[in-house]
Amino acid sequence: MSHEKPRVDDATGTNLVGHEWDGIEELDTPLPRWWVYVFAATVVFSAGYVVAYPSLPDVAGSTGWSSRGQLDETLKAEAVARAPLINAVAATDITQLAANPAVMRSAIEGGRAAFKVNCVQCHGAGAAGSKGYPNLNDDDWLWGGDIASIHTTLRNGIRSPGVDETRYSQMPAFADMLTRAQIGQIVSHVRVLSGQDKASRASVAGAALFAENCASCHGADGKGNREMGAPNLTDAIWLYGGDRAALTQTIAKARFGVMPHWAGRLDDVTIKMLAAYVHSLGGGEATPAAAPAPAAETADNVGT
Repeated sequence: MSHEKPRVDDATGTNLVGHEWDGIEELDTPLPRWWVYVFAATVVFSAGYVVAYPSLPDVAGSTGWSSRGQLDETLKAEAVARAPLINAVAATDITQLAANPAVMRSAIEGGRAAFKVNCVQCHGAGAAGSKGYPNLNDDDWLWGGDIASIHTTLRNGIRSPGVDETRYSQMPAFADMLTRAQIGQIVSHVRVLSGQDKASRASVAGAALFAENCASCHGADGKGNREMGAPNLTDAIWLYGGDRAALTQTIAKARFGVMPHWAGRLDDVTIKMLAAYVHSLGGGEATPAAAPAPAAETADNVGT
């Protein structure tokens, strides 16, 4: 059997391998010796690396080093360094944090870090919230803005399923009870209460309907009731919007926002630090003077 003689590239004198594409042919150029040597060295190095370091599943390297072990050591060292802070926050009643400025500052910084991980998804990086998610920087609070109330809300959530102590209120969907015209009249009254519109025949009729259907929660003056989570309707702060369309939707269909409970998901100290941080944002209120001193914190009564 005869063999064809390799074709040679006239310009370089290098054999051609026979591959051709659009008139361009491949040269049979050998690899540079230095490249071959480097490649061989990397093969030898990789074999040594597999022996020295954990490179295969469930096989520890001969050096005993691993990135996971290094991380564990770093976390343990950090935990030891933070232990005095954690212990100080844990030992201080939530209502007494402000009495110790050093502990309070540490708690706020710890809460700031926890907020970035757990809360920004809904409330935003600056805690300004968005439609359906409260702004934590102002002084408008559905359930109370003192640090103890914030702590309770964080622990138990808002309408959080499966939590008996969760903050709970439910506004009825009035589309099942009132006509569209009547709902429109209540909307007119609410917009008068909030100073957006002037009184009209519709708002006067809405005032009577409001007294019959809404005042039991929002109050006769529309200023809300924190014990029930009923918002103040006389200010300019709206969770879902104060325009006619948004108010109509709220009254007709009702809202049922849910905030998760953090007890059991975060440790008690982290929740306490989160409460300190949220309280420090600008809208936090002083703990009511008439409120009784809370009992010693236990697994059963913290924040309840």
